[in-house]
Amino acid sequence: MAGVDVMNRTFQRVTVILISLLALPAAAEAHLTGTGLGPFYDGVMHFFLSPEQIIPVLALALFAGLRGKRSSRIALFLLPGAWLVGGLAGLARPVAGQFTALACFSFLVLGALVASDAQLQPRYVAGLTFGFGLALGYVHGSDLSTTSVGALGLLGTASSIFVLVALAAALVTSLRMPWTRIVVRVAGSWIVAAGLLLLGWTFHSNAPKLPSQSTATEQRHSVPK
Repeated sequence: MAGVDVMNRTFQRVTVILISLLALPAAAEAHLTGTGLGPFYDGVMHFFLSPEQIIPVLALALFAGLRGKRSSRIALFLLPGAWLVGGLAGLARPVAGQFTALACFSFLVLGALVASDAQLQPRYVAGLTFGFGLALGYVHGSDLSTTSVGALGLLGTASSIFVLVALAAALVTSLRMPWTRIVVRVAGSWIVAAGLLLLGWTFHSNAPKLPSQSTATEQRHSVPK
């Protein structure tokens, strides 16, 4: 009976993670309404309302958890630090524009690592964490450069990342039943699928329209209301 209770609790926890992943908004705005609690909490809010940032962090946490306690500790401390360094660089020298390619790349690579349960050594996990932390942090800092939250907002984001990685990695590391690890890998495959959908939508949005499509669009806009 004890084993069944543990399995049930584990299943409930994993289900909460998956539902949270599916409940993320499809898009996020760089200019968010302030929380009224100061720049620190504005940075927290901005992070949790940006699926292109929170999903790669979650994927990294899941992958580090699959790789064990040592890799989880590395990700726990290295990812927020790298994100903060990259974010400060983004604040100082922001780059305007869409970073959809980076979002697609992070979804596909990190999701594939989780789905395949790739057997990477801790030093490779550290390199992966540091690289993605710098890149995603830089994008995040560039986003925040158009707001008034500044470095305090970045600190709020880094703190949120620390908490998220701690919870997700600790949960996955504690899993012992084989089927529970399969559930985590399925979550990785969903992240890959989300990356493919994002990639397809990007190509669809940027693809040149055929003359017939352009004419039809113009006719719809020219119809008097």
